[in-house]
Formats: sequence, C-alpha cells, structure tokens
Amino acid sequence: MLKKTFQEVKEKTPLVHCITNYVTVNDCANSLLACGGSPIMADDIGEVEEIISICNSLCINIGTLNERSILSMLAAGKRANELSYPVVLDPVGAGASTLRTATAFKLIKQVKFSVIRGNISEIKTVAQGAGTTKGVDADASDAVTGENLEDTIAFAKKLSEKTQSVIAITGAIDIVADSHKAYVISNGNALMSKVSGTGCMLSAIIAAFCGANPTAILDATAAAVCFMGLCGELAFDRLALMGGGTSTYRTLLIDFMSQVSPDILEGGAKIETR
Repeated sequence: MLKKTFQEVKEKTPLVHCITNYVTVNDCANSLLACGGSPIMADDIGEVEEIISICNSLCINIGTLNERSILSMLAAGKRANELSYPVVLDPVGAGASTLRTATAFKLIKQVKFSVIRGNISEIKTVAQGAGTTKGVDADASDAVTGENLEDTIAFAKKLSEKTQSVIAITGAIDIVADSHKAYVISNGNALMSKVSGTGCMLSAIIAAFCGANPTAILDATAAAVCFMGLCGELAFDRLALMGGGTSTYRTLLIDFMSQVSPDILEGGAKIETR
C-alpha cells in the first residue's frame, strides 16, 4: 500500500493549493516539491476559486488567521468540494483563542474535508468545541500514550464518523483513522517538535498524497504520515553523525524528503492496523 501510494505522487506530481500561514509557507512549498508534488500558495479572494480549479487538492491551515484569509478559505474550500477535490484542514491552535476555534467550526460546517490533521489537543477541540491547546502545541495532559491508545483510536473513529473525514492525530504516536479502520504509526523523532512548521509541512504533504490518490484517502494519509516520520528519523541519524542543531535538522528533514524512495518508505514504515 505505501509503495504504490507514494509512487502515484511521484508519477502524477499533484498540484496542491495551500492557503497556509506565513510562518511556514516556504517550508510547506519546499516540502511539497521534495516529496514529488507541486505547490501553489494563493490566498486572495479574487483568485482562490480560479486557482483551485487547476489544482489536484487543497490544504487549509489556520495558523495565522485574519478576516481576509478566512473568506478565502471558505471560498476555496467550497469550490474544491464542487470539483470533488480532496481538502485537508490543519486547525492550528484550535482551542487557544475564540477566533481560531470559531473559524475551525465554521470551516467544518461549510466545507467537506477529506482529512482533518492536528495534534491531539487540536483534534479534541474539533470534537468537543473547547480545548486546552497551549499556543499551537498540544497540552501534555492530552498526550497519546500506550495506556490511552485504544481509547484514542475509538475517539478518532467516532469523530471520523461524525465529520465524514479521515482523522489524523499526530504526535509521539500517530493515529490515522476513518470510522471503520485505524492505522497506528510510530515513525518520527522528538526533535521534530522543536522545528517550527513540521505539522504544517505534514498537512501539505498529506494534501499531495491525497491529490495523487483521491479514491484512497485513508491509505494516502497514512502513507504521508509514515513518510514524514521516516524522514524525521533519517534526518536525526544524519544529524548525529555531522553535528548541528535544529536549523541543520530542518534542512536535513527536507533533504530526506527528496531522497526517500517508495521502496525506502515501504521498508522503513512502522505502521500497524487496528
């Protein structure tokens, strides 16, 4: 599944329309290019509907919200739905402010999302309407562990049924679920959490994998999560050999996105089905 899904990305070069935040927009663009996709970053209301019409998928990221971008997100999302293109939502910081939480709910109400990806605190906010998100980071008290893994899987499946979206909860342990099936993924490295934008990059990469595999959203999302985590592991191994800190690690992470092949992904993925 992983090899074939990634090969589709390499062969189709999906064009991904990203309405994302200005903190990580460049990293998202470079990550898409590195994994085999192609990025376009357009967020003006005057062109978003036209731009999404020539793309294969849409990624909406609420990291740096304003009233102008919210209107563009809604317009682009609705147009993508009309065209039956995959749409990914990254509810960055949902639960940290009234605006973020209200915007996440407005988007979910008005746009059909193929995938909703966030940390556990953000996803709990989406499910419950309120949360304990610490800025854009998950609250430590929400962390997915071996002890609460089965309960979290059940929670993700239930939320998927409610939203009709694949739910991707990412952290030390990743869960990707629809209402019937879940993947538990253990790839990754803790240093990824010390680099701004790794979650944003992942959401964009998920949009690329879904854009290339629009009839297999669950598997495409799981493959993207494995891919990102594996690149994080390989980058850390290289960092340990050469020295350096988080800036070097960020560069190595994107380097490995361009070097990992479908065969390497297949061999390095730590994934199980529940």
